[in-house]
Amino acid sequence: MNLHNVVAGAIGTINPFRPATVRYSSGYTTGPDGSQIPAYVDVDGGMSQEQALTAVDLRHLEGLNIQGVQRAFYLNGNSQGVVRPLGQGGDLFMFGDGVPSSLANTIWLVKAVIETWDTGWCKIGVSLQMNS
Repeated sequence: MNLHNVVAGAIGTINPFRPATVRYSSGYTTGPDGSQIPAYVDVDGGMSQEQALTAVDLRHLEGLNIQGVQRAFYLNGNSQGVVRPLGQGGDLFMFGDGVPSSLANTIWLVKAVIETWDTGWCKIGVSLQMNS
């Protein structure tokens, strides 16, 4: 049973899911100088819900030595941080206009998968990135 779907409607009336372009990491290519160049597969219309991190989540990310502006995103589906055995970097969530100012025109990097469930949803820890 997907308990997230049971409560998502009620939570969504106060804090709705927001559309984003999700850049799923597909590994990397190697440049002529030997540097690694991240590769992504872009998917428009990914929906995520921004929430503050809990104290436990903050301690977890602190233990990973992750600093900066951090949030938790809940989403139906799956997203990953760094997966070294597969040679993948973290996924990116990119928001445009039409979302709250805390998200508008921002890019967030998945740093940690906090919860993941076979029923089809996950909670991820993300960090705000510099827009290039």
